[in-house]
Amino acid sequence: MGADAVKRTSRDIRTANRYEVLRQIIARSPTSRQELAAATGLSLATVATLVGELLDLRMITEVGFEDSAGGRPRGLVAVDSAGGALIGVDIAETYVRVELFDLALNVLARADEDMRPGESHPEQVVGHVAAAVGSVVAQAGVEGARVLGVGVSVPGQVDRDTGIAEYAPNWDWHDVPLLDLLAEHIAHPLYLDNPLRACAVAELWFGAARGRGDAVVVNLGTGVGAGLALGGGLHRGVSNSAGEWGHTTLVLDGRLCHCGNHGCVETYVGAPGIMLNLRELSPRSPLLHPGDQTATIDALARGVAADDPVAVKVVRDTARYLGAAIADLVNLLNPEVVVLSSWVAATLGEPLLHEVRETVAQHALKRPYATTEIVLSPIPTDPVCLGAATFALEGALQSVGQRNHKRTAGSARSRTAPPS
Repeated sequence: MGADAVKRTSRDIRTANRYEVLRQIIARSPTSRQELAAATGLSLATVATLVGELLDLRMITEVGFEDSAGGRPRGLVAVDSAGGALIGVDIAETYVRVELFDLALNVLARADEDMRPGESHPEQVVGHVAAAVGSVVAQAGVEGARVLGVGVSVPGQVDRDTGIAEYAPNWDWHDVPLLDLLAEHIAHPLYLDNPLRACAVAELWFGAARGRGDAVVVNLGTGVGAGLALGGGLHRGVSNSAGEWGHTTLVLDGRLCHCGNHGCVETYVGAPGIMLNLRELSPRSPLLHPGDQTATIDALARGVAADDPVAVKVVRDTARYLGAAIADLVNLLNPEVVVLSSWVAATLGEPLLHEVRETVAQHALKRPYATTEIVLSPIPTDPVCLGAATFALEGALQSVGQRNHKRTAGSARSRTAPPS
C-alpha cells in the first residue's frame, strides 16, 4: 500500500470517528467525553481530540458540568443546533420532497413538488429539486454559507463517488450525471445515495434500529428495496448495490418488471403492483384510481378501516406476498428488527403489519423468526430526507481538513464519498 493510500485510509478513519462522535452527541445531548468514549469504543484521549475539533468547527458547544462520583466534575457538550443547516432531498417516482434541518436534525422547513407521469426526464427532475431546495432555504431564512451540504436520495443504483445515477429502472435512467446537473442550479456541496441507504441510516439514528446491531429496513413505495444495517453499520456491498431485494424473484415466470425480469418482489408489493392486485380482483372497483398511486393506496387504507371486503382482501394478498419475501430476509440475515418504511407502509399501517407478521411466522424458520421484531417505522417525518441529510453531514465532516485550501467560492459539489 502506497503512502497516499495509507494517508487516505487514516483520514477516512478519522472522519468516520469524528462522524460517530457527533452522531452520539446528537443522540445524547448533553453528554460527557467519558460517556462518548463508552458509547463509541474510542479511547478517552481520542474522543477529547475529536470533541475539540467539533468545538472548533462550532458544531457543538460546552454546556456546563455534571457531578461525578467523588471526582472532578465532568464537562458536558451538546450539539450547537445553530451551527449550520443540512438539506435532505427525497426524489421519488411520484414526488420530490426536500427538508431543511438544523445540526440537531430538527426539521426547520419542508417543500414538496409533485411529479406527474411523464415528468421523469432528468432535467425535469432537477428543476423540481432546485425549486424545492430554494423554497426551504427561503422559508428557514438561513444564509447560504450556513448550509453545510445537500444530501440527495434517488431511486435505483448510484455511484456516490461520481454523483452518477447509474440505473433507475422505473424511469429507464442509465448513467445520468445527476449531481453535475444539480450543481448548475444549487450552490451547495452535494452528496448522492439512494433511499435504501437513507432509510436505514434514519432508523439507525432515530428509529426502530437505534441500538440494534442487525436490522433490515424495508422500503415500500413505487419501488421496493431493503436497507441493511449489519454488525452495527450500514451495509453497502462492493458496488453500493446491496439491498436490491425488490428485484429478487418471488414468482417464477410472474409479472414483467421494469428491470426486465419476471416475478420480482416489487411487481407484487410496490404501489403499481398493489394497484394490479386490486385490478385483478375487481377491475371496476371505485378504490382504483388509474394513473394515481397515492390516491389508490389512500383509498385502500380507508376501505380497510371501513371493512370493505375488496380492500381487506387486496391488503391481505399484498401482505402475503410481502410476508413471504420478508421471511426470506429473516432466514438469510437473522436480523433483530425488520422495519416497514416509506409511504406505502405508512399509509396501509397496522392492518398491513398484522398480516405481514402472520405470513412471516408461517414461512420463516422458527429460530431466526423468534428473535426478529417486525415493526412500522416510528419516524414522524420523511425518513429518506432525514437519512439524506446525514449524508450531507458526513460529507461536511470529511471536507473539514480540505476546506481551507481546496474550497473555492464557486465550489458546488463533492466527488468524494463519505466514509460510512
